[in-house]
Amino acid sequence: MKKPSTPKGTRDFLPSTLRKRNYIFSSIRRVFEKYGYDAIETPAMEHVHTLLGKYGEEGDRLIFKILKRGDKLQQALSKSEESLLAEEALRYDLTVPFARFVVQHQNDLSFPFRRYQIQPVWRADRPQRGRYREFYQCDADVIGTDSLRCEVEFVQIFDEVFTALGLPVSIRINNRKLLSALATYIGNPERIIPLTVSIDKLDKMSLDAVLADLSGQGFSEAACRKLREVFALLGKKDGGEMLLDEVDTLLGHIPEARKGVEELKYIFERVGDLGMASSKLQFDISLARGLNYYTGAIFEVVPLTQMQVGSVCGGGRYDDLTGIFGMPGMSGVGISFGADRIYDLLEAEGAFSEVAGTGTTLLFVNFGESEADHCQHLLKELRMVGTCAELYPDSAKLKKQFKYADDKNIPLVALIGEEEIKSGVVKLKQMSSGEQHEVKESDLSEFVRNFAPNPANHVERSH
Repeated sequence: MKKPSTPKGTRDFLPSTLRKRNYIFSSIRRVFEKYGYDAIETPAMEHVHTLLGKYGEEGDRLIFKILKRGDKLQQALSKSEESLLAEEALRYDLTVPFARFVVQHQNDLSFPFRRYQIQPVWRADRPQRGRYREFYQCDADVIGTDSLRCEVEFVQIFDEVFTALGLPVSIRINNRKLLSALATYIGNPERIIPLTVSIDKLDKMSLDAVLADLSGQGFSEAACRKLREVFALLGKKDGGEMLLDEVDTLLGHIPEARKGVEELKYIFERVGDLGMASSKLQFDISLARGLNYYTGAIFEVVPLTQMQVGSVCGGGRYDDLTGIFGMPGMSGVGISFGADRIYDLLEAEGAFSEVAGTGTTLLFVNFGESEADHCQHLLKELRMVGTCAELYPDSAKLKKQFKYADDKNIPLVALIGEEEIKSGVVKLKQMSSGEQHEVKESDLSEFVRNFAPNPANHVERSH
């Protein structure tokens, strides 16, 4: 029999791992909700035509398509067109389904509409460290306003989430209008897409390699020379707000560039007034992100840690994403947290030590049927006041029951035998120190509530 396994790029999650992941989800969720975002969910699959053409040529290749079934599949197999083989596909991200959701439910929503969404997405990618075929995204979007105050708030959200998680980050920002102006500057305004796709690789490839790639795509020697001059001037600077003045000097004769600089300066000024707890906002002219639907600000968040995992968040402004579904003129802006990369970082930094345990605070040892019946009444009372507690289901040897408590990192064990039942007391053993306590049954709930808890008990159970 073949050994059971999961498909490449997918994973099972043990309880200890899932608790850590839920710690990340709940930390992000708390900040989203604090800023007024409401949760929604969309189906795992969408119509193929909903997804195709929204992510660029490279993105389209990474969409998982679902084969037709039964007679439809047999009919499609006799023809060569891929579109005939698949009518549905697994969602590639949460943004395009969100645009479809807004159009479909526009009469039920109040605009501007703020939503957050924490669900899995799928990419038909080559699995590698930090890159999976199935992974979670944690998105927030506000749609129905073109106010740059939304971008300012998203910078605050990035800062607040990563401060809570204890991860220092650099929040990098650019503007799609500057990239369009850059395409005009080098004489190829109609080739903005291949230009941005190539520039987006600058964090993985040298400038020489990127320029060679563009040259191979037919960009002229003069165009590549101008790009080299731009990145020689701007690419080695600190990336602060002052750099925008140099961009304005270089590209300001192009209207799109002036508008892009104006928008970025607004964001920098407001964020500067409000301040940030632990993050740094940096302008990066090379930040492109290949998604076709961005029209304004572009975000990318990079951890300032020794472990290199690439960006852990991204996002940007899109002016007409709902227009592809028949609802034009609806500007929005959104961000997305990459929970899996954040998990890998926190694990490498040893930041999960406080959330590696279990939700159970108290385990009742099972001494037999009558004792177990008595414990279940106490369990009911504890659970009614929100305490996570359980009874070992069998009257096994004490050694086995204590090992169970150890394996699950349960901090307290209750021992109630015949004598304790007669006396109306509960004997408690603190697993970490071996210290023992004897409390009245009537005081049990208060004792457990005041007991120095495993912080994992406060991690929200959401997924």
